[in-house]
Amino acid sequence: MNNGDGKRLNGEAEEEDEDDLDGEGREAWERTYTDERSWESLQEDESGLLCPVDDKILHHAQYRRRLRSLSSTTTASRIQKGLIRYLYIVIDLSKAAAEMDFKPSRMAVVAKHVEAFVREFFDQNPLSQISLVTIKDGVAHCLTDLGGSPESHVKALMGKLESSGDSSLQNALDLVHGYLTQIPSYGHREVLILYSALSTCDPGDIMHTIQKCKNAKIRCSVIGLSAEIFICKHICQETGGLYSIALDESHFKELILEHAPPPPAIAEFAIASLIKMGFPQRAAENVISICVCHKEAKGGGYTCPRCKARVCELPAECRICGLTLVSSPHLARSYHHLFPIMPFEDVAPTQHKLPKTCFGCQQSLLSSVLMQEVELPSLLPALNADDASALIAIFIFMKACITAQAVRA
Repeated sequence: MNNGDGKRLNGEAEEEDEDDLDGEGREAWERTYTDERSWESLQEDESGLLCPVDDKILHHAQYRRRLRSLSSTTTASRIQKGLIRYLYIVIDLSKAAAEMDFKPSRMAVVAKHVEAFVREFFDQNPLSQISLVTIKDGVAHCLTDLGGSPESHVKALMGKLESSGDSSLQNALDLVHGYLTQIPSYGHREVLILYSALSTCDPGDIMHTIQKCKNAKIRCSVIGLSAEIFICKHICQETGGLYSIALDESHFKELILEHAPPPPAIAEFAIASLIKMGFPQRAAENVISICVCHKEAKGGGYTCPRCKARVCELPAECRICGLTLVSSPHLARSYHHLFPIMPFEDVAPTQHKLPKTCFGCQQSLLSSVLMQEVELPSLLPALNADDASALIAIFIFMKACITAQAVRA
């Protein structure tokens, strides 16, 4: 009996050892880091460049971009987008954020890509503002106020990365609703929720809160890091937002960066309206004064043209008189959202003839004294598309140089 039991136990131990090894002979702890060996998923193509072995993710991203481009070309209408956006980023820091299905944890992955998103957001929306809200222990906390400084948001977020308790969507929406209702009508009110939990601990009726957000024209979008939840999908459907689930870290990065470009403007708020803005001047670095944003004595900054108060960065809102302070480059970079250009049409290089006149001034690009016209159609059939387009570009550049010399003479 004992010998039989001993053999059986030894047999079970051998089976467990075999289960710990996969088909390639790796240990269980080795399989954890297999996906992180990114250098092993590279190969060299015919031209000597490195490319990933598995192109499914790249093909999927290209397919989604191609669908968006096709939808934009099929619709001939020009969509007006939001110029000034007020975005609240709600980050779930409950105990579900400490799960390690995203390496090293969901909380670390979210913080990493929120930092990249904040910088990309201000690059594409110079006149917009962002605020960070965290959810943990069933309470929503406003981490940063609305502002246009990416450094202050990133610094505040990295100092509060602690997860505990449960999450509450209703408390977060109530907090955001109280702030966004004070935003003027020309501002676009948006909420982006990065949700890790599978449930919500609400003190009241969340359906009433969702209806208040819908009436206030607040666009709520949710990116989930776990499974699909009905209440999150219902929030996005009622408020006109987007709901998506991240499959892995790269997919999460792609989903969050899709919210950086400005969304289409709401029809009733897309009418022309006048907004008071101030263009402050840069103060001298050796002049020390107290800034109204940090209430500290600093040098430099910008002086409000209305009340002469000092602010550190632009764009900002003066805490004394409430005037919106921007710079001319910020306004110029945001102007293309009001009047977007029509989508371009692809033209084959062989079908595009060499222009004889300038598109801007309609002056002739040919000079009978300095050059003779070169017939290109006889050369194009013997060349492929890339060589033909390169040859056309060279001749256009040569003609432009000769024309410039003639004008200078």
